[in-house]
Amino acid sequence: MAEQQDSSQDRSEEPTEKRMRDAREEGQVPRSKELTTMLLLLVGSGTLFASAALIGGNIGSVMRFNFSLEREAAFDTSLMMHHLGVSLVESTTSLIPFFIAMMLVSLLSPLALGGWLLSGKAVMPKFSRMDPLKGLKRMFSAKSLIELIKSIAKVAVVATVSILVLLSKREDLLGIGKESIPQAIAHSLSVLGWSVMGMSASLILIALIDIPFQIWDHRKQLMMTKQEVKDEFKNTEGKPEVKSRIRQLQREMAESRMMADVPQADVVITNPTHFAIAIKYDATKADAPYVLAKGVEEVAFKIREVAEGNDVSIIESPTLARAIYFTTRIGQQIPAGLYVAVAQVLAYVFQLRRHREGVGETAPVQPDFPVPDDLQRDVDGQPVDTEE
Repeated sequence: MAEQQDSSQDRSEEPTEKRMRDAREEGQVPRSKELTTMLLLLVGSGTLFASAALIGGNIGSVMRFNFSLEREAAFDTSLMMHHLGVSLVESTTSLIPFFIAMMLVSLLSPLALGGWLLSGKAVMPKFSRMDPLKGLKRMFSAKSLIELIKSIAKVAVVATVSILVLLSKREDLLGIGKESIPQAIAHSLSVLGWSVMGMSASLILIALIDIPFQIWDHRKQLMMTKQEVKDEFKNTEGKPEVKSRIRQLQREMAESRMMADVPQADVVITNPTHFAIAIKYDATKADAPYVLAKGVEEVAFKIREVAEGNDVSIIESPTLARAIYFTTRIGQQIPAGLYVAVAQVLAYVFQLRRHREGVGETAPVQPDFPVPDDLQRDVDGQPVDTEE
């Protein structure tokens, strides 16, 4: 049912980053064969034109070497391989700039559109392409029609430019027969280079039309339905109920670790019921008292319960409890403004313990722990206006 809904929906949504990344991994990137062909022909013809004199001179040397023979050498079959080897070396040497230029263009042309792509998925066989029905559908698709029109236009443009180039070089072609062999070879290559360059330049128009079309067609193929966008978001971000469960487990694990630290606290300061903060002072670990655990409501109740079960002193001071809760994170030292108040709490707890141990006849009286005005908070964490 879901698949039928998806197939009936219009692909109206822009492709997401993940969709484009997955398509690239599968080898699906915009490519323009016309751009690559144009660059190869332009650079190739330009290289031939620039090295016409070098190539002509080498070809002339090869011809003189092979046709200027002594009568005895012409009947010596052992020299045939020698002449062939020398001719191949000379001919190949003259074409090295051309080969290098073609190799560089072949390697760098993909950077102009789509970039380099190293994907094993792109060369894997796809049996879906062997489906004759899908093959017929591709043959009579709008893309195939555009490719046909583009091919006809390319042939027409190149043929027209070729005729114009040949007509413009008519006098040069007729004059080659009156030149010496080296001059004729160099002149022929020059005419050939200009001709091929002119014909190649005609492909610029085709490439300028093909590049935007390939980019548009590639993006069209990656367009998504609304359902596909929703499904991708769920798969990427996770279902809301799963994420909620993960957060719940994370909170439970954090609370479990926090409760394990409460027995090590020196004192637990409470609101007395809504807030609870476990404080520890260890000069070897920190310069000031720091928070081991804190919580509100049920978590506060658990902190007090663990503290009572481990003989940790519990002090009620609503103002100080809220001030520490809203200004200090777990594991963090208390603010400097609360040093005096927390020091008095620790001193009072120490005196209370000594009294319980039988040291001192009178029980210590709990003082008012001073909290600076700028650190006082209400139950919602908002600053308290002490001027009213």
